[in-house]
Amino acid sequence: MSKQNIVLVGFMGTGKTTVGRLLSEQTGMPLVDMDALIEERAGKTINEIFAEDGEPHFRKLEREMVQELASQNSQVISTGGGIVLNPDNIADFEKTGLVVCLLADAETVLDRVRHDSTRPLLVGDKETRITELLETRKPLYEAITHSIDTSGRPSPIPTAQEIIRLYEPNSP
Repeated sequence: MSKQNIVLVGFMGTGKTTVGRLLSEQTGMPLVDMDALIEERAGKTINEIFAEDGEPHFRKLEREMVQELASQNSQVISTGGGIVLNPDNIADFEKTGLVVCLLADAETVLDRVRHDSTRPLLVGDKETRITELLETRKPLYEAITHSIDTSGRPSPIPTAQEIIRLYEPNSP
């Protein structure tokens, strides 16, 4: 029997990739980093896609990727932070997997992405942009059934363990 996907959603810097790696190691399922896959297929970085083709084009590529990945199973999927902007993305992922939203407060996010220049939505005043984007997306993240706040957690291990318990309710 094929196993459901584990889909990690949440704002940038909440730990999707790091927790995804741990989940992949613990479950033996491959980790699919959606942003990395989009970059690989487009032959350019997300920054370049935003700059050259615009955010709507990126969201279209993202939507196509969701439809493709949601039709597969037995994988850990780390999504981009804006995946929640289209409710169809979450609905599709929920059909074939456990969707878990990782949350973090603005201060934690800023600490984690302060020196990251690969985030097109954070151009300019990072602190202001993070606060604005978090505020805008908060209801979308809160609408997801399962969520875990990663603020102030020094290690991603407890987060991964919590997700494993959700995924395999009968595991210790």
